[in-house]
Amino acid sequence: MKAIRRLLRYLGPYRFYAIGATLSLFLVTATNLVTPQLLRWVIDTGITGKQVNVIIWGTAILAAVSIARGIFNFTQNFWGEQSSQGVAFDMRNELFAKIQGLSFSYHDQNHTGQLMTRATNDVELVRQFIGQGLFQLLNSVVMVIGSAWVLLAMNWRLGLATLLIIPPLVVILTNFARNIRPMFSVIQEKLGNINDILQENLAGVRVVKAFARSDFEERRFSVANQEYKATNISFVMASSANFPLIFFFSNLGTLLILGYGGPLVMDNRLSVGELVAFISYLNFLVQPIMTLGFLSGLVVRAAVSADRIYEVLDAKNEVVDKPDAKTLPAIRGEVTFDHVHFRYIGQNEDVLKGVSFTVEPGQTLAVLGATGSGKSTIINLLPRFYDVTEGAVRIDGHDVRDVTLDSLRSQIGIVLQETTLFSGTIRDNIRYGRPDASDEDVVAAAKAAQAHPFILEQPEGYETRVGERGVGLSGGQRQRVAIARALLLDPRILILDDSTSAVDAETEYQIQQALDKLMVGRTSFVIAQRISTVRNADLVLVLEKGKIGGLGTHETLMMDSPLYAEIVQSQLREDKPAPLTGEAVGNGAVDGETVVRVNGSSSNGAAAEQTEQEEMVRES
Repeated sequence: MKAIRRLLRYLGPYRFYAIGATLSLFLVTATNLVTPQLLRWVIDTGITGKQVNVIIWGTAILAAVSIARGIFNFTQNFWGEQSSQGVAFDMRNELFAKIQGLSFSYHDQNHTGQLMTRATNDVELVRQFIGQGLFQLLNSVVMVIGSAWVLLAMNWRLGLATLLIIPPLVVILTNFARNIRPMFSVIQEKLGNINDILQENLAGVRVVKAFARSDFEERRFSVANQEYKATNISFVMASSANFPLIFFFSNLGTLLILGYGGPLVMDNRLSVGELVAFISYLNFLVQPIMTLGFLSGLVVRAAVSADRIYEVLDAKNEVVDKPDAKTLPAIRGEVTFDHVHFRYIGQNEDVLKGVSFTVEPGQTLAVLGATGSGKSTIINLLPRFYDVTEGAVRIDGHDVRDVTLDSLRSQIGIVLQETTLFSGTIRDNIRYGRPDASDEDVVAAAKAAQAHPFILEQPEGYETRVGERGVGLSGGQRQRVAIARALLLDPRILILDDSTSAVDAETEYQIQQALDKLMVGRTSFVIAQRISTVRNADLVLVLEKGKIGGLGTHETLMMDSPLYAEIVQSQLREDKPAPLTGEAVGNGAVDGETVVRVNGSSSNGAAAEQTEQEEMVRES
């Protein structure tokens, strides 16, 4: 009931619809309660008393009451739906905004499918309760109370006999509601598991097909689907075991009325019309109770769904603006990591351990190290995707925790290793971070990222629509669009997380040439995967198990850091390009390895990259 009470607060903006629906409900109840009395009058006075005018007038009044009941039913349902749709609208918006604002640490610990279930199915169950269950619940309660009052007023002895069926029905429904609540929690969890598998499978459908794992994925989905089905069947069994008892006691009430009221009619202490009215009121008494039985499932389900929604809405956000957070002014780009420690939630060991360094405005810092050494953590702390556990990250002397997130992130351009584009046009994707950017600015950013030529080759140029996650573009094309998107912000700090990993040698060379120019005057953080990147960087940060294993220029580290020299000698990922010639060479074996040549020739950029790497190896 706590969840339901909290849920009712969402009706505030729609109180007039809710009030209208409630008034209509009371009018429906009133027309229902008056109908048996009209029947009694027609039977006792009109039919038994043989007064035709009473029969005519009674029939006309009953018809009018039926029309009024139909009108009030319509207004109650219409206004109730208006209320419920408004509540669902507000709740979905609030839930989506909350999910958008939650820090990365929350998303690290929660499955996407579960969040999707809460934002869709759980909200829909709450809407059904508000639009249907809530008003039917009120109607049932009013009908039970009204029918009981009329029964006692007509004949208190017969009324008490009829009301004997109420206590066992209340016990049955209470136990039913108590037993099915945990079932609904499991049902929603199982549904979330299905959505998890579905979302995961759709996102990785190419991997599934590439590894011929469709059969495995179908079996995995079938198992989750079977568990969901079994849980629902358990609920149906629980329902089936209770409702026969409800029908039994309702029939018992009819027997009580006939067994006790029949002799009263024969003794002329109760009229036939009153007996018919009693049976009608018994139906009005039992039917709402049965409705409460059906509604108990809806109410419990809505309460469980509301609890699941509130778990998200009440989730603590680890990264938020301080109450006194200030707007970060236009920055020069000095970045300082001051004895930074960081540990992911749920982990037992720090990922970064006392990391300290300073990058001057306009410098380029290449970050390299083994997998798990903390490279990605470094670039995640700068825009406050996470907050440091100890120490501080400062930009131009400002602790990033003391400024607003919007003012901080608006001055940082990011190109992540995993490229994400949104459904829409190429133009819209490029100006995602600057919706007000002019077409000229968009084209300039695209040219700088070497994206302009391939965009013009698309069917509709910049207005070409790309599919979900950029489907329709190659990996290199998506990467260049993402780079253009970051460059359009004209950021003072630039973060490149292996931003050329998805492109061929020629495209990589072109992008790198553009980035070399664009990084001038900007403080740039680059997770290095190429020797040329390390060589051209002003500073190189080598991370080893969360600590600084080396910091300096390429030349100094080659002399002073055995770890760095070892990484260089292995060519950072052992990326040794095969010799390229001007002749077209098919698939063949070279030194025992299968080599695939594309187009049979190398570009100047690829050759330059190869030569540069060979020189680096010789130097090391």
